[in-house]
Amino acid sequence: MASQLISNIGQLISNDPNLGDQSELGISLNSALIIEGGRIAWIGDNESAPSADSKIDAEGCAVIPGFVDSHSHAIFAGDRLNDFTARMAGKKYATGGIATTISATRDASDGELRNNLSKIVREFKASGITTYEVKSGYGLDTDTEVRLLKIAREFTTETTFLGAHVIPAEYANDRAGYVKLVAGSALDACAPYAKWIDVFCDKGAFTKEEARIILEAGIAKGLQPRLHGNQFGDSGGIELAVELNCASVDHCTYTTDSQLQLLANSSTVATLLPGAEFSTRSPYPDARRFYKAGVSVALATDCNPGTSFISSMPWIIATAVREMFFSPAQALYAATRGGARALRRSDIGNLAIGSRADIVILNAPRYEFLAYRPGATLISLVIQS
Repeated sequence: MASQLISNIGQLISNDPNLGDQSELGISLNSALIIEGGRIAWIGDNESAPSADSKIDAEGCAVIPGFVDSHSHAIFAGDRLNDFTARMAGKKYATGGIATTISATRDASDGELRNNLSKIVREFKASGITTYEVKSGYGLDTDTEVRLLKIAREFTTETTFLGAHVIPAEYANDRAGYVKLVAGSALDACAPYAKWIDVFCDKGAFTKEEARIILEAGIAKGLQPRLHGNQFGDSGGIELAVELNCASVDHCTYTTDSQLQLLANSSTVATLLPGAEFSTRSPYPDARRFYKAGVSVALATDCNPGTSFISSMPWIIATAVREMFFSPAQALYAATRGGARALRRSDIGNLAIGSRADIVILNAPRYEFLAYRPGATLISLVIQS
């Protein structure tokens, strides 16, 4: 089995408190590591590193786990540039909204959808993202939702059926009929290509009661639940997510102290999505409240054409630090191990012995540069097992 040594690591972030300085980030200085069979096989002082079949010199730069993007809507067709420019001009509802993307996606060929997703995946990797989740949700009819999930599955195992994104126009006068479709025949068709089921439980989307019906149907089919909740107000999404043991509840822009305590006492991760607040000029949630309450937090891109056409995790980290009061350490952890927890995985988001060798070498001596130099090219090399 071939081995590879990464030597001369100025600062190694392991996210393992048993390593290095025994902080949450598990920081070691002047380190090296060895990869064998796509896994971390050895970590130690640079001077003590054993030989290997090949070698990468980190040249004193920082090495971090690959970013884990636990929330994206990266498969779609078209764009919503007109929506964005209208919002920036203060004309919030002046253009087509999500209906524009639904129409373009339904009309797109498999090849067009595959090529568009492939471009975004390349952007993900260039920004240091080595694991990413992809949701359906821009078809909102059974055939298109199946197509989206089949194509997404070519790129990642972390696929999510989001037939409950919004009510499509053809069901505008039959909400119950659409809920029945999503929880019934559409779910049956989509479940073989999905790991997760998700519902947008919020104003303008689905109620708590509708979300419960859909999530419970998905759980019964063997899918794992996650949930959009509390982006536009108190939707009851947080309470439902905890009740159903969802892996994560995402957005959480509006939260009460009691909801934060509920999350803290659960295994549900709060995934915060600063790209959505940035792109819609909405208020950012204050991460200090989440950490004070003891909530497990993730950061994700929410990459989508309408409200967060962002594929850069370093940008997400910098924005979270500047606008949401994350510390640089909290933001890095949330974008790596936090995202892994939101996907209920322990093999990624850290560089402990036995973990997947998903590694990013930064073009900087310390991880804090991710927040300190937004927009700079700080990803030197991405290694993906």
